[in-house]
Amino acid sequence: MSDVAVIGAPELVSGFALAGARTYAVRDAEEARATWQQLPPTVAVVLLSAAAADAIGEAAGARGAPLTVRLPS
Repeated sequence: MSDVAVIGAPELVSGFALAGARTYAVRDAEEARATWQQLPPTVAVVLLSAAAADAIGEAAGARGAPLTVRLPS
């Protein structure tokens, strides 16, 4: 079974847990990049805050990466 993950500021990601998403609260770009690199292989879709998307950069679009969605700020 595939999972949905959300990476972003704590106040953004907390609500997504109610929908069953794996949530990863990050406070800066370094944490966002580290979290991205450590996502479990079961994650198929990742919702990224604008700041997390900027931090992760082109890695989000790499071949074999989970489908990513940048949330509007």
